[in-house]
Amino acid sequence: MTSMKRKRAELLNACQSVFRCPLCRTAMAVSQYQSLICGHGHTFDISKQGYVNFLNKSVKTRYDRQLFEARHELFERREFFSPVQKEIAVIISRIQSPRKQAAVLDAGCGEGSHLDAVCRLLQPAFSVTGIGIDISKEGVLQAAKAFGDHNIFAVADVADTPFADSSFDVILSVLSPWNYKECSRLLRKGGTVIKAVPRRDYLKEVREFFFGDSPERNDTAESAAVRFQTGFQAFERKRLCYTKTLSQPDLELLVKMTPLTWKCSDESIQRFISRKAADITIDIDILIGTDPL
Repeated sequence: MTSMKRKRAELLNACQSVFRCPLCRTAMAVSQYQSLICGHGHTFDISKQGYVNFLNKSVKTRYDRQLFEARHELFERREFFSPVQKEIAVIISRIQSPRKQAAVLDAGCGEGSHLDAVCRLLQPAFSVTGIGIDISKEGVLQAAKAFGDHNIFAVADVADTPFADSSFDVILSVLSPWNYKECSRLLRKGGTVIKAVPRRDYLKEVREFFFGDSPERNDTAESAAVRFQTGFQAFERKRLCYTKTLSQPDLELLVKMTPLTWKCSDESIQRFISRKAADITIDIDILIGTDPL
């Protein structure tokens, strides 16, 4: 066993109580730093990168390695989403008590940048355990490679997670699908869900270039906020809007990481990334719900 795998298995072992078997719903434990095993013998191996795959069949998505590598480069090295990550950390700092361990789940973590950044920003004032799940094995693999020394990652479905009831203080959903019923089950009393949803002007320069005024630009933020609000005793909504100037190499990363360009022609993509630089707008609503109904 490599030292990296053992270290990451030890991290899993330290918080094994949050896991439950996705097949029989019983408690799980780390066995010989190799696997998570439940009382009925269902076994889920720990990969050499330290993540666990809880899905019983492979899921095909268009979220491939190239997409997640581009996101990692744009998010980590270009700080494309840094203001969003900082705002989420501020919200958690305001709501949660720094005197206790805070368990944070990123449901739909992708390649892990948001979870890792938020957890780093909370420390050292907070003692944080960060766990990220995503249905994409490629995303989780990238996350584990980049951030697995301090966070736990798993391949899992956000609608049917491998966690025990009331396991988390905070659940994040950053521009990802989520499941209200499952979030409610997983939250501890006083727990908070923080969901980031795109507003109409999110990546508006990309939308205008490729789609003009087509229905692709419909704003779904308002309807998302209404649906979200009805599920919590306390609700807040914050808008965050800013512009980033991206260089030509950054524009290449942008078109690789966003599904907006999946149906666009190679010719139009080349025209978009041929510019020396372009201003790109990030416009989102941050929805904050505490104590599910």
